[in-house]
Amino acid sequence: MTNQPKLRLHPDDNVDIALADLPAGAEVPGYRVAEPVKRGHKIANRAIVAGQNILRYGQIIGAATVDIAQGAHVHVHNLAMADHAQDYAFGSAATPLPAITEPRVFQGYRRADGKAGTRNYLGVLTSVNCSGSVARFIAEQAEKTDWFRALQNVDGIVPIVHGSGCGMSGENEGYDTLFRTLQGYARNPNFAGILLVGLGCEVMQVPDLIGAARMREDGNFRYMTIQQTGGTRRTVERGVEMLREMATKAEACAREPIPVSELVIGMQCGGSDGYSGITANPALGVASDLLVRHGGTTILSETSEIYGAEHLLTRRAASPEIGQKLVDRIHWWEDYTARNKGEMNNNPSPGNKRGGLTTILEKSLGAVAKGGTAPLAGVYLFAEPITTKGFVFMDSPGYDPCSVTGQVASGANLIVFTTGRGSVSGYKPVPCIKVATNTDMFTRMEEDMDINTGDIIDQDVTLAAKGAEMFELFIRVASGEVTKSEALGFGGAEFVPWQIGAVM
Repeated sequence: MTNQPKLRLHPDDNVDIALADLPAGAEVPGYRVAEPVKRGHKIANRAIVAGQNILRYGQIIGAATVDIAQGAHVHVHNLAMADHAQDYAFGSAATPLPAITEPRVFQGYRRADGKAGTRNYLGVLTSVNCSGSVARFIAEQAEKTDWFRALQNVDGIVPIVHGSGCGMSGENEGYDTLFRTLQGYARNPNFAGILLVGLGCEVMQVPDLIGAARMREDGNFRYMTIQQTGGTRRTVERGVEMLREMATKAEACAREPIPVSELVIGMQCGGSDGYSGITANPALGVASDLLVRHGGTTILSETSEIYGAEHLLTRRAASPEIGQKLVDRIHWWEDYTARNKGEMNNNPSPGNKRGGLTTILEKSLGAVAKGGTAPLAGVYLFAEPITTKGFVFMDSPGYDPCSVTGQVASGANLIVFTTGRGSVSGYKPVPCIKVATNTDMFTRMEEDMDINTGDIIDQDVTLAAKGAEMFELFIRVASGEVTKSEALGFGGAEFVPWQIGAVM
């Protein structure tokens, strides 16, 4: 593809993708460009009549709203959503991938419940927004102590604060979702210990969170409420002392060889562009398949951003029940957006559109590519513990920090995030690998990006080679290599539980 002006992704496509900014009159193989077209945007490679379906990846991404001449720019001014009734064909393309038996390991932390961590943090988890400031005070005070500075094996103390936990029903879907999220963070293997801090009078009660089950199998768990402890100062003092006790156990943790089958990788895309479905996402799909073949787990999410492409996943469902579970979540989303006076095509965002994407169908087809070709082994609710190996789906909004929050709560110990426009974020306690879709953005934001997939276009690097490169980076980061977002200190503001239901 080096120096080629445009790319056709499927023989049936009636649009091509510009690989450079093309001026009006530019000669490209097969036709002349009729008007300026920016890199990553679409060009009609033949005349298209009003009402005709427009195809990219060999799939419908919408329909022409007017007659479109050959060589014309195809975008929001002449392309809109079309009927997209799907044939789900449950399991018709569920072909198991050949297992890779050569052992590969990463250097991780084996936890008491059998899970594996890629980092070794202590967490200060909050039941309600009202205890958020005190949680931060505890973490900040602890990190100033001599005992904390002397630690060698603890990566840091993470206050996990949020904007919910009260002013809500105590027995609806929103409550259950937050409950799963908080319990999931307490049990994430990248934490060596958790201190849970509540106010005392909130709806999300600390005793309910603890419940009959143990929050952590290792017992490295403490809890208190500010009201019962005696106010801010006493709670901070007691919290620092509790962290010191837990730090002794966390400091004793050491990295050891662990099979890569224990990696659980949450896959995300944000700030997407016209290259996302050509470079970074399919390359991540190759890497996902590699990990699945090694016995590991990869998680696709962002239900609102696979809308219109869900039929590609149901065809790969390992059973009709799994396929139907995904369809049920799609129907839930259609109802959810309708009753909140929204629509599923509220996406792509303005930035996505500037990058060349037009409809949610187009964005979804590119986003699904992150999932590779492995059978769909399971479908989970937001923050539901993932118990199945292989490629799975977790329901979530397309809002990136919220979606990642659910993946971390479900058990992800590594996040991989593809972006075409650029993204700056991190997700403590889980490291996040940032993948650039194009070389221009990678060069401009190199201090934030971990890997460039623009060379798939610029230098004819194959998807297989780039996917293998990405897989090796997974292992290095899981073993302790610091990502760009970690080095910059991100991860303190991106805990965003999904708030469903009325705030009262």
